[in-house]
Amino acid sequence: MPKPVKLGWGVRREGRSGIWTRNAVKGVSVRGERRKRDSRIEWRAWDPNRSKVAAALLGTNYDPADILPEPGSTCLYLGASYGGTVSFVHDMICGSQNHLKGQIIAVEIAPRAMRELVALASQRPGLVPVLGDARLPHTVSPYIRGKADWIHQDLSIADQAETFVKMAGAFLKPGGTGLLSLKAASERSSDGDDDTRFAKAERILGESELEVVERIELAHHHQEQHVVFHVRQTAESG
Repeated sequence: MPKPVKLGWGVRREGRSGIWTRNAVKGVSVRGERRKRDSRIEWRAWDPNRSKVAAALLGTNYDPADILPEPGSTCLYLGASYGGTVSFVHDMICGSQNHLKGQIIAVEIAPRAMRELVALASQRPGLVPVLGDARLPHTVSPYIRGKADWIHQDLSIADQAETFVKMAGAFLKPGGTGLLSLKAASERSSDGDDDTRFAKAERILGESELEVVERIELAHHHQEQHVVFHVRQTAESG
């Protein structure tokens, strides 16, 4: 059996489609995922069919580490839902009892999902759940420490690219990494097919102060209407 490939601190790939993170809360699964022990370390299975960030790690043509946040980073997650992917990011940037000193601001508008995020945060120091509209900078600004090293947006709204450009302009530091998970069906205001909508979003990103590093297709992981745009901030945020 091939040896695991390290993708970053606390995250590794096993085989063709297995991604695992070092569990910050031993003995606890967040969304029913598998766990396993390796000596004193417990690992959680990160399913690429349920997480667009995990699918992007497997679909990128570049080094997967380039789209992951570093330990101790300040991260902003817009559209956190019930906290599945958020918890895996927390594993990487915070670790057990936040010994890595990371921060992840998880913004979600749905009260039901927020209740689960609050419960998750009670076990995971460094995770800050915020109930509010992820399209509005003033929702985020009271909670985030400085600028973000890493932003992920996963919102089922129209004008996803425009919103991402605005929020990245407000919060993503120069050189910071951004991931836009874009769902074609949510871009109802755009004419044309999915490819046309993805191309429009890519043009909007390209005309901003963000450098588009890669457009990552997710169709191989049962997410045919989704792509992830990996971008880098080139300008001073403000």
